[in-house]
Amino acid sequence: MSNLAVIVLTKNESLHLGRAIESVKNISDEIFVVDSFSTDNTAQIAEQSGAKVLQHQFVNYAKQFQWALDNAPITARWVMRLDADEIIEADLQREITEKLPNLPDDVAGVNLKRKHIFLDRWVRHGGRYPLILLRIWRRGQGRIEDRWMDEHMVVWGGRTVTFNGGFADHNLKDLSFFTDKHNWYATREAVDVLNQRLNLFPRDEGVTSVNSSFQASIKRFIKEKVYNRIPFTISSLGYFLYRYIFQLGFLDGRSGLVYHFLQGYWYRFLVGAKIMELERAIQGMTDKEEIRIELTRLTGLELGDSQPSTNR
Repeated sequence: MSNLAVIVLTKNESLHLGRAIESVKNISDEIFVVDSFSTDNTAQIAEQSGAKVLQHQFVNYAKQFQWALDNAPITARWVMRLDADEIIEADLQREITEKLPNLPDDVAGVNLKRKHIFLDRWVRHGGRYPLILLRIWRRGQGRIEDRWMDEHMVVWGGRTVTFNGGFADHNLKDLSFFTDKHNWYATREAVDVLNQRLNLFPRDEGVTSVNSSFQASIKRFIKEKVYNRIPFTISSLGYFLYRYIFQLGFLDGRSGLVYHFLQGYWYRFLVGAKIMELERAIQGMTDKEEIRIELTRLTGLELGDSQPSTNR
């Protein structure tokens, strides 16, 4: 074993969970499924697969995952973050088994190269591979950013390295689920952008090139310092064309066109439209607490004035 604990967050993930656990059961010592009171048989699948199930009410991904880090009885030396619809492939399983126990003491985290599978096809172009994400870290040396969207793991007390094996995001649900999920994501991202502009509550900006993925830190900088300052009617179209033409997204075929258009144009346009809608709703308000209350009413998100967690 690799002295590794795996944490998976779930809510009605019976379609995916067994596959995810199967992909890590031979490389992990502990598997914790933190469930948000699923109404299907997610919890039973987890237990039958040998995972320990914890139940906790969901607010957002970041708070749920940090709760797992703070409350799961983890004893392994290393911790992995895995989504229910993700898979650790055989070559990465071997790499983790061989390399993880032998990493020097100054390594605090491990980045993985994620591929995205859409309509059962690997999206190889358009800047979508590899997505380099920090997903493994030494217990006690990592936390998740407290954000509504685009939350990343950050580490301290050491450097990060990157493994090269296969790591896939392969959701088996249909396009209705995809669009519903991204509609929900768009609301959360719109709130984060408004907070960036109005400073409504403390912002957790933990990602740097040192304590997380270099790629993630660069993308965060470009999004917040450049992209979000351009009118969305221009930026969303420009982003799609950049991905589809200059980053060769057209080579992904017809299913790739669907993906790049929906995720690279429609979603970005939707985020911008929601920001516009919310800005109009709070126009004329100056009191930050009044604005937070109104945004809570409009979005259904539990917005507050709490300081992001920086527990170490």
